[in-house]
Amino acid sequence: MSASGGFAADGNFLKTTQVWCDGEPEQSAAIALGFYGDGLHIGVSVTGGWRPFGPERVITKSHKNVLCELDGGPALALYKAYLGKHAARLPASGLMFPLELRIGPRRNRVLRALLAVDEKEQSITFAGDVPEGSYARFTMGQVEDLIVGTLKAAQASLDNLHAPQPTFSLLVSCNARRAVLKQRVEEEVEAVRDVLGDQTVLTGFYSYGEIGPLEAGGPPELHNETMSITSFAED
Repeated sequence: MSASGGFAADGNFLKTTQVWCDGEPEQSAAIALGFYGDGLHIGVSVTGGWRPFGPERVITKSHKNVLCELDGGPALALYKAYLGKHAARLPASGLMFPLELRIGPRRNRVLRALLAVDEKEQSITFAGDVPEGSYARFTMGQVEDLIVGTLKAAQASLDNLHAPQPTFSLLVSCNARRAVLKQRVEEEVEAVRDVLGDQTVLTGFYSYGEIGPLEAGGPPELHNETMSITSFAED
């Protein structure tokens, strides 16, 4: 048994999100759909396409999703040093430089998207928890890297399906990726289509966080700035 999907989003407004199922729209709610069957095949994958740079750092001080210190020093100062000229455009430029974490007992690698910076506290707020004791490193990427990441996600979804052809695939892409890809955002869907074929029905949405395992059979994790693909086939 596994879980995949994503969080509701309202584009770049960051104000209110709602979900609904057989009733009125609700806030602070979750919708889950269960699939089962002896002939059912499900292939799940999550991939970002971002390239790490610089050494790993230990998170020495944080509070939930607010990163305060890396290796005992102010997190924002170090982040700016790595960004160089791009630091002047924070927090907007932070979308191009998500944080990669090795988190939990299995040290799974997940991505965290930057939401805000606090100059006074020299801290950074991310779209997900950044626990103390975790290892972190900065990542970067170009549009082409993200498209390649989507191709890898589609291929991994197909490989994990253990069936020749998916009937249906749910694509959940981060809203931050949409902002980075801009007018080339359609290339993500085209990349999935190239791998899964014209007979697969595709649907999905842009999210504030993607859910899925990093490896087949693994536990689901929260991700940012990734593409999560869940493919279905039935004998």
